Amino acid sequence: MSTPILEVRNLKKHFAISGGLLGTVTGHVHAVDGVSFSIRKGETLALVGESGCGKSTVGKAILRLFDITGGEVVLEGRRIDDLSAREVRPLRRAVQVVFQDPFSSLNPRMRVRDILAEPIRNFGLAKTPAEMEARVAALLDKVRLPRDAAGRWPHEFSGGQRQRIGIARALAVEPELIICDEAVSALDVSVKAQIVNLLQDLQRELGLALLFISHDLAIVEHIAHRVAVMYLGRIVELADKRTLFSKPQHPYTEALLSAVPVPDPTAQSRRIILQGDVPSPIKPPSGCHFHGRCRYAEPRCRVEVPAMRQVAAGHTVACHLREGQPVA
Repeated sequence: MSTPILEVRNLKKHFAISGGLLGTVTGHVHAVDGVSFSIRKGETLALVGESGCGKSTVGKAILRLFDITGGEVVLEGRRIDDLSAREVRPLRRAVQVVFQDPFSSLNPRMRVRDILAEPIRNFGLAKTPAEMEARVAALLDKVRLPRDAAGRWPHEFSGGQRQRIGIARALAVEPELIICDEAVSALDVSVKAQIVNLLQDLQRELGLALLFISHDLAIVEHIAHRVAVMYLGRIVELADKRTLFSKPQHPYTEALLSAVPVPDPTAQSRRIILQGDVPSPIKPPSGCHFHGRCRYAEPRCRVEVPAMRQVAAGHTVACHLREGQPVA
């Protein structure tokens, strides 16, 4: 097995809540509360869960858009969470991002040529204007846009075309890892499929690693190699795609998968309806965060935090119900 491009170890991010005239800290939002995973070259890891579970916060922490509360982020064997802004800047080439909203992630005052040239210029990857033009043209070719798109403005493109420009911008500095933060959620169904197929083709061609953050399990089943399921700031299950979709081990994963629409109208599927609402991340429940909505909850679930345990090769789950089971 190759060395992971990215390792996230016990990552935590708590946002302070201030109140009163003096701005006193009155509490913390536990957005991410001990997340660990790794991604290897050419692999797609999908991070899934309900809105507000902390998926996007994990992505932003990896990108060093803010300082983390605890844990480690290791990129290509080097810990980056404790580096200064100046020290981390050269490493930003290795990790790029494709944002959720293609209508607000592109500067409306810049032509496509300038949008794509900016990261190339920032890292000194083109020495002459001719080389810059050649790089911009090659990027448009990679994302299957005509070369004359370089001279046009973002408002002249559809949502899918804008997202292609966003992908081209991420590719401009030749990264090892791209974080796709709900990159297809704002697009029409047919356009989603085109963008996902494009990402897969680019991954095969360039050997890219992808962190695919999404709540759309149908898309995840198509693109991912492994899937990590998050609930209220924690990963509760992590497995390869085929195993997780066919043999989910955590009650929350079972409920998520039961909500995926089935294209066959004659197929019989049992929908699991979760009771209650997602608890507040300001004051998360003790023990297992899911115990208040779990139909299998036991008294110990309310007080003991379940550890991630291997239940099969490459399949880990944080659930007291799975303790004592033999590892396959």
